[in-house]
Amino acid sequence: MIDREAKGETSRGGRKTDLGSTDAIASQLKQFYTSVEEEPIPDHLLGLLEKLDEAERSGGSNGAN
Repeated sequence: MIDREAKGETSRGGRKTDLGSTDAIASQLKQFYTSVEEEPIPDHLLGLLEKLDEAERSGGSNGAN
């Protein structure tokens, strides 16, 4: 009998999974999310956040009491 763990494979729900492929996908996803985190915040969103900060500083009500 072949030892799947020794080959880096496991069975999930009846499907054989290659752990090397899983690691490669995880690595690519991590790189993608890291690049998204490093993107600058768009100016229109910064403007909205500034308006929100101003409303909170001036004691404005947001309708939730």
